[in-house]
Amino acid sequence: MQFLRTAFWVVIAVTLAFFCMANYVPVTVRLWGDLVMETKLPVLLIGAFLLGAGPFWIMARATRWRMKRRLESTERALAAVTAAAAPSPPSLSSMPKTQGDESALSPATSSLHTTGTA
Repeated sequence: MQFLRTAFWVVIAVTLAFFCMANYVPVTVRLWGDLVMETKLPVLLIGAFLLGAGPFWIMARATRWRMKRRLESTERALAAVTAAAAPSPPSLSSMPKTQGDESALSPATSSLHTTGTA
């Protein structure tokens, strides 16, 4: 995927370079009133592109930052809930004694012991 992204940007850069070489002509732009700006056509087009793309780029970065924070917050909450809900492993002192004490066994295992001796 990284190769495709790099190839895409290389194609865009080469196309832009050829466009700039073919159209490097001065352009007169009337701004307002008697104010006139003379610039080259590629500079004007690249500037207009960046001026239009800037707000959308800023909005995309802000959205990505906000979503990243929400995801991290959700992951922390999930980790806290998982840690609180996870049962602790039983200690040796809380284990039932099975040597000679049939009442400590669960009903399923005690029935196995009684049915096995016929």
